[in-house]
Amino acid sequence: MDLVDWSQDVFEQIREEYLSWSAKLRVPAITFIPVSALLGDNVTQPSANLDWYDGPTLLGHLETVPLGSAQNLIDFRFPVQYVLRPTADFRGYAGTVASGNIRVGEEVLVLPSGRTSRVTQLLGPAGDQDHAFAQQAVAVCLADDLDLSRGDMIVRPGNQPWVAREIEAMLVWTDEAPQQSGATYILKHTTRLTRAQITEVVYRIDPNTLHRESVDHLALNEIGRVRLSAHQALMADEYTKNRATGAFILVDALTNATVAAGMVIRRQKTPSARPATDSASPVTDTDRARLLGQRPVTLWFTGLSGAGKSTIARALEARLLAMGHACMVLDGDEVRQGLNRDLGFSPTDRDENLRRLAEVAKLFCRAGLIVITAFISPTRADRSRAREILGSEQFVEVFVSTPLEECEKRDVKGLYARARAGQIPDFTGISAPYEAPEAADLTLPTVDTTVDELVDQAVQELRQRGHLQPPPT
Repeated sequence: MDLVDWSQDVFEQIREEYLSWSAKLRVPAITFIPVSALLGDNVTQPSANLDWYDGPTLLGHLETVPLGSAQNLIDFRFPVQYVLRPTADFRGYAGTVASGNIRVGEEVLVLPSGRTSRVTQLLGPAGDQDHAFAQQAVAVCLADDLDLSRGDMIVRPGNQPWVAREIEAMLVWTDEAPQQSGATYILKHTTRLTRAQITEVVYRIDPNTLHRESVDHLALNEIGRVRLSAHQALMADEYTKNRATGAFILVDALTNATVAAGMVIRRQKTPSARPATDSASPVTDTDRARLLGQRPVTLWFTGLSGAGKSTIARALEARLLAMGHACMVLDGDEVRQGLNRDLGFSPTDRDENLRRLAEVAKLFCRAGLIVITAFISPTRADRSRAREILGSEQFVEVFVSTPLEECEKRDVKGLYARARAGQIPDFTGISAPYEAPEAADLTLPTVDTTVDELVDQAVQELRQRGHLQPPPT
């Protein structure tokens, strides 16, 4: 349209038509400015050719838009990026305040564990500060030594995000390859990386009419509402409420390409067709536990290769069976020969390996068994996720503490020698890190201690926690 064709009536007609079309988008504010890029009218200076328009110019409006209005300054959200441990007596949780603000002395809640503490110190680039607010990079120190890791979140107890593995979102597909049904993607939300699947495409939106269309997948530049299932719980808010915790991206695990960007929709979760409870059965978990005369639990043995995890686990299994208790050992090597033989040793495959093992242990616990695992599970995030899956009441982290040099002496398979020769990449303890538990439920030092003595300690821990007796009627 030429500039001479602009009139107040035409401008108002276009304005009304666009407002009618965009009503479904729930855009909080739209500003209409008639401009001519060819002649520069109303771009930087008011146009003499549009004497009927007395609003701002394009540049003038952009310079005065209140950017801070898009930030959430109320809901405190602090995703942990990494843990600072420069000395044994200092622990700080580093990251950027995603939204809201916090002061020294305030009570906070850690997610997903649900433990509470109090802020004792806030460290910024210039040192100590008494408060921190959105977009500030700080280190948060707490009164209690909590085992936090990357992806966890610090919030206020009375103001929490939505914690869920199943979410609904509006998704914009950005990859040339269309979405594949059943494919697993890496989901990045705040500082948390987890795997996720798109379980359903609810509908696609026609951008011209905003009408909903029924489809089974999304292609390049298409927008749709989807349901996702993540392997780890996400601490999220609705995007319209909090952009920092309401946005995420999906990444192809093979190509590392970003395939989609999403906005979380907060709504009541749609119940699954078969919830993981005993609601469909007259037999409850407590009934099974009472029949076996014990309270189910998983002892999650962690330690370096060669630390003695499997040896102690098998000896503990024999002891418990001799005492009349039903138990089962889940050994990492054995499980990889069957259930997880489709998985390799890449970081994502190792992540999936441990997730499956935790889910299997959870099923065994529902059957009333005492489960004993023997996995390296090298990162605190791995073990934190296992605790989340099983529940804190049925999870005991057991650190089989053995020095690296002692593990190498016991290495009958020659794995350490091959790793030091560069023949095994990403070998835990040599070319890949092992994060020892900072506050294990039980630590078993194996040097100068017999297997029987270590088993005694494990049995005593189970007794103290009440797992070797039937649940109350």
